[in-house]
Amino acid sequence: MTGLSAKNADLIRSSRFRAEREAGWKELDQLVTRTEKAGLPSLRYEEAQKLASLYRQAMNSLSVARSISMDKALLSYLEALCARAYLVVYAPQESIRGIIARLFSHGIPQAVRRSALPLSVGFLAMFLGAVVGYLLYFQDPGWFFTFVPPEMSDGRVPGASYSYLRETLYDSGDRSGETLGVFASFLFSHNTRIAIFIFALGVFATLPSFILTFYNGLLLGAFFAMFAEAGLALDLFAWLSIHGVTELSAICIACAGGAQLGLAVLLPGNLTRREALRAAGRDAVKLIILAGLMLIVAAIVEGFLRQLVQSISLRLMIGWGLGAAWLAWLLLSGRDTGQDKTQTRDTAAS
Repeated sequence: MTGLSAKNADLIRSSRFRAEREAGWKELDQLVTRTEKAGLPSLRYEEAQKLASLYRQAMNSLSVARSISMDKALLSYLEALCARAYLVVYAPQESIRGIIARLFSHGIPQAVRRSALPLSVGFLAMFLGAVVGYLLYFQDPGWFFTFVPPEMSDGRVPGASYSYLRETLYDSGDRSGETLGVFASFLFSHNTRIAIFIFALGVFATLPSFILTFYNGLLLGAFFAMFAEAGLALDLFAWLSIHGVTELSAICIACAGGAQLGLAVLLPGNLTRREALRAAGRDAVKLIILAGLMLIVAAIVEGFLRQLVQSISLRLMIGWGLGAAWLAWLLLSGRDTGQDKTQTRDTAAS
């Protein structure tokens, strides 16, 4: 009888507890259901305030119910209601599609515009490497074999005939879709590994990323010098432009992402190095995402269009047209919120 009396007392206590608070729970349930279906913007300001207040009251009720051992059905109901309300109040209301759209419409362009110094490091490394490689080749063509691995030269070496060198720029080879698709996949995989390696090494005081990008420039400069010596400078420039404007820029941007991390380590300002690295990492990650996107486009262009398009003028138009499109997106997008100036001031202040 004692046990039965205790059980009855618990039921009475639970019923009284529920009766005193159930109206607020039902109102919270209604607001949560509306928000789950239509989002927070569907609520008026007063309703949004009410939602937050009722959520706190429900959490207090749940805490009390647990402490005085209410019946399991009541506890389960409150736990489910509070979990739903928590997601509505605190979880991001934007869909995955919206987050991705905002990343590309605002996040990446703004990160690029805030990264002038790291980007200058990346592009300067590539440019200096190309100039040094070009000059060293004309000083001694033997430097070509130092900079260019045999598997990349494919017979295009100093002393090769004009006709052979020209053939490598215009002979489309096997144009089947399957072969070109495999080639594009290989190029994307190869270039992505290079970009990730350059980015990852940037945290070590920027220097390794600079050196690797500089080396890519050396290779490019020596290669260009060999074709220029054979009288094929414009032909090679067009051959490189159709994919290289995008691909080489992607490698420079990957270097800039690594430099962003390295500069945070070298020059943390008033922050600790850990804090500076965390802050710089936000833009650095966006830069490597951009580099990855550009490498995908470059691989498609290099694997397909470069093999199919044989006209110098068309190659130049496609390559530099793509470059202009990238530049327009990165310079013009995401300027409607004023976040560029605000975040630049915050970075400078820190």
